[in-house]
Amino acid sequence: MAKHTTIISIIIIIFAILGALYFFSRPSTLSTRGGGEDFSLAIPIVGAQHIPVGSPLPQYNSNPPSSGPHYPQTARSGFRTEAIPDQYLIHNLEHGDVWIAYHPRISDEAKSALRRFGAAKVVITPREANDTDIALVAWGRLDTFDLEGGAVPEVRIADFIAAYEGQGPERVLGASGGI
Repeated sequence: MAKHTTIISIIIIIFAILGALYFFSRPSTLSTRGGGEDFSLAIPIVGAQHIPVGSPLPQYNSNPPSSGPHYPQTARSGFRTEAIPDQYLIHNLEHGDVWIAYHPRISDEAKSALRRFGAAKVVITPREANDTDIALVAWGRLDTFDLEGGAVPEVRIADFIAAYEGQGPERVLGASGGI
């Protein structure tokens, strides 16, 4: 009986070791809260100071910026058709909002698909300075990509919002006011 118990114990230990090796060796592709694959990059925080509107602007460390000096007022959430200066939107990020910046060249169908993501803590704006078709931005996080065949990757966007909404250093509940 003791030999049988020893064999079972060894088998359990082997499976535990194999399970641990599998768990700790696989790449971490899950976002912290969204549950789907996380394509975003962590961007070093470059400050959060308020600057007067019209101040000389610093060079930011990402495009679009995900932190840094910004105006003391936020932008209203939801889908927008007019460009808004980055410095208002950085303040939104500081409050935990997510910013979806789309290049104006994307199709009307793609813009319509993005419109569905407009919510209390999501701001969607055109941005000519984007290097790619779409940029998903949160405080210290950035995911940029071009649309393949014009299709908007709705799951990718929803996962980013779920993972990073509310993650700014200033927790502000409810919709952002502002311009």
